[in-house]
Amino acid sequence: MQLKKIKRTNDIKKLSLAEQKELAREIRDYLLEVVSKNGGHLASNLGIVELTIALESVFDVNYDKIIWDVGHQCYVHKILNGRKDSFSSLRKFGGISGFPKVSESKSDAFDTGHSSTSISAAMGYAIARDLQNQNYHVIAVIGDGALTGGMAMEALNHAGSSGTNIIVVLNDNEMSISKNIGGMNELLTKLRIRKKYTESNKVGKNLVQHIPVLGTHLVHGVSKLKSGIKQLILPGMYFEDIGFRYLGPVDGHNLAELEDLFNKAKELDGPTLIHVITKKGKGYRFAEENPDRFHGVSQFDVNTGEAVKFKTCDYSKVFGDKLVSLAKHNRRIVAITAAMKDGTGLSSFAEQFPNRFFDVGIAEQHALTFAAGLARAGMLPFVPLYSSFYQRGYDQVIHDICLQNLHVVMCVDRAGIVGNDGATHQGMFDLSFFRLIPNITIMAPRDFQTLRDMMSFAVIYSGPIVIRYPRGGEEKIPYSPIKIERGVAEVLQKGENLTIVTLGNSVSKGISLAQKLEKDGVSSEIIDCRFLKPFDQKTILKSLAKTKKFVVIEDGTIVGGLCSTMKELLVDSHVSYPGLYFAYPDQFIEHGSVVELEKKYGQDLSTIYKSVKKMFKD
Repeated sequence: MQLKKIKRTNDIKKLSLAEQKELAREIRDYLLEVVSKNGGHLASNLGIVELTIALESVFDVNYDKIIWDVGHQCYVHKILNGRKDSFSSLRKFGGISGFPKVSESKSDAFDTGHSSTSISAAMGYAIARDLQNQNYHVIAVIGDGALTGGMAMEALNHAGSSGTNIIVVLNDNEMSISKNIGGMNELLTKLRIRKKYTESNKVGKNLVQHIPVLGTHLVHGVSKLKSGIKQLILPGMYFEDIGFRYLGPVDGHNLAELEDLFNKAKELDGPTLIHVITKKGKGYRFAEENPDRFHGVSQFDVNTGEAVKFKTCDYSKVFGDKLVSLAKHNRRIVAITAAMKDGTGLSSFAEQFPNRFFDVGIAEQHALTFAAGLARAGMLPFVPLYSSFYQRGYDQVIHDICLQNLHVVMCVDRAGIVGNDGATHQGMFDLSFFRLIPNITIMAPRDFQTLRDMMSFAVIYSGPIVIRYPRGGEEKIPYSPIKIERGVAEVLQKGENLTIVTLGNSVSKGISLAQKLEKDGVSSEIIDCRFLKPFDQKTILKSLAKTKKFVVIEDGTIVGGLCSTMKELLVDSHVSYPGLYFAYPDQFIEHGSVVELEKKYGQDLSTIYKSVKKMFKD
């Protein structure tokens, strides 16, 4: 049992190659055991087991810096670095994170959670190392999908021209390389990693160049021929052209080959890219056959691969179905995704309207300016992105969409608390950062039917419009929605003693609060704002003039969203009423279930009720 020997950082270095292979099998079993119970990112971690073992056998994570792009594939790294015994707490409230966290271990060099950032961070480390006259190795591990992100390409360009020592490991789990090309690449790799090859190449050039009349022409001709041949047979020429030394491709499940290549890369000067071919879901048949389905999973049965809890209808599915319905009657509608077709509910749209569906890869900035171009040319783009990923295209929303007042429907999925993925994925800030932008309209549905109605409204509206909705299913709302009018709130229930101001997913909590208070003799007026921008000041001020007290509930940060809008309204209107504000604090929210996080931050119904009841006693 090799896994028992792994207790702390660098214990992996004590194992023989045969023991490492046995360890790889044990780690895969351990991954399945924990992720099947806790949920998490499975396929990517199964595919990177040998790569992680090889990296940490060759490099010293106490000293060298390994930066994992996105970071959801860091489970094996955590097991190898002092968190094996706590791994069963993965993604649980108070347990270890599903992403690298510097606060957890010094072996985690950089906090990550979003794609295409590793090479930029690694360059920061590498340049700092050089300026401080240190000599540790810096390694960025990035997937072929993340390499499509513009930030990764910018970082590659910088790294290639820097001349500094940095190693980029390209974890390619999609491309298949035929044997003959693989063999040729192996031969060229061997040539490159021999220092004498580079030295003899320079000597040969110098000798030939001194041949009278023909020397320079010969060097130029041979160089062109060599470059042309290499372009045909070596996919790594792109990396070499921008300044990297390209090694590979290498089998990402062959420990001996990986360790040999990493050891040789340590001796090279300048930027180096190692191309590693891995299989997503390696070692677990269901994940190998369906890597997309096992990318991020909830609880599942290891023996069958089936989810323990069958997925019910959720906001993403409702959005996707409604978009299909709208597109059947409106040929202008197109849909854009940034590598999240299934997660944002666009699978059916992609099947039925393949010519109007565009997956641009992990490239949110491009997705939004692409949408702006489509809108300028007369199309009607819907762009569903997760709330935390809209942050990556903020300038494009401002500069390319809103500045031109273009009709783009920006659908913000996973808004509010999303739970176990933690701080990098909580949808805390979208209400705040969108509200600052001129020309924009912001809506949030309280249930599935309101989402459908808002989408229909978005089609006939003209201008930039945001629809934000949470992860998961709806809470049952006992009020049927009325017709959507821009900037008009909906009074769900008349009351005399308290105004409850809510928006989107928090409406159900406001209704439950009113029901509890009614038993105490408090008559509550419930307002579903529906729009954060424009904000229905008239309806709210009219209600406040009657009730004289208020409560605001929102599922975002206390800064900039509904609570801030309400405070600004009171100041601007020169009125003052006793009130309570319930939102998440101005900080990053860790991982945990929605129920656990609501309780910790005082956003659960019980805490809100007690606070409001106290307000009436006071």
